[in-house]
Amino acid sequence: MDNLLDWAYGQIIGFLGNFFAVMGNMGVELFGLSWVQAVVTFFNQLGWALFAVSVVVSAFECAIEYSAGRGNLQQTALNILKGFLAVSLFSTLPVHLYSLSVTLQGKFSAEITGLGTSIGEVGRQIIEDFAAIGSLSELMEAGVASASHLGLAVLTSPIMLIFCIIAMAYAVLKVFFANLKRGGILLIQIAVGSLYMFSIPRGYVDGFTQWMKQVIGLCLTAFLQSTILVAGLLAFRTHLLLGLGLMLSAGEVPRIAGTFGLDTTTRANIMSAVYTAQAAVNTTKAVAAAIK
Repeated sequence: MDNLLDWAYGQIIGFLGNFFAVMGNMGVELFGLSWVQAVVTFFNQLGWALFAVSVVVSAFECAIEYSAGRGNLQQTALNILKGFLAVSLFSTLPVHLYSLSVTLQGKFSAEITGLGTSIGEVGRQIIEDFAAIGSLSELMEAGVASASHLGLAVLTSPIMLIFCIIAMAYAVLKVFFANLKRGGILLIQIAVGSLYMFSIPRGYVDGFTQWMKQVIGLCLTAFLQSTILVAGLLAFRTHLLLGLGLMLSAGEVPRIAGTFGLDTTTRANIMSAVYTAQAAVNTTKAVAAAIK
């Protein structure tokens, strides 16, 4: 009966992990919609336009510096190469990276929960367990040991049970809503990333580096949050409080990632991009006035 219960519980948790993977794939499928592709194409073309303007501006700046004896053609060419790579990949690579993280999360959850294990394999395991028992006393001892490992011994009152149910529901819903909005956040990040294409060929890469950290943090959160939640649900049956701790810690992944520079929010990123866009407009006006 313990084997059957473990199998049924694993299938339920595996279904939940697969459900979160399907939600993550919805964020990936968002970029397959025609209007989303049109939006991405628009910002991609905007990035190329800013890159072209930035190349002209960086050439003028290099010429001015070279006339003063401080020019560095090698560094200027390297910055333009960095800008070319950035403008070629900023609208496609984040989507592929996010798709990879969601796929890995789904496969990892299926492996640790045993999703898809047939009832025949469970029956084979039960027969092997019975074959390893030599007497009735060993069977009784095995049953007592199995019961003692259940984490339900801490449920000494109905209030404790209600608390555990509320904590579990809170952890699951928090991860659910986080997965629901992640595809839209990635679209916003791609749109904001186009504004950095003006600064990279000129050698200012700090803002774009922070943007890359945010994309990596988003993908890392998509993998870790659902995986830790599934691990907590698996541990909940045998170690109740440990499982609750793991489930609640899944909601802290974005905050911990932000502590190490992988902030998944878009507020700071948008403000930095706005300053970059203002600098691009002012520099373009200055170059146009100088040409006249």
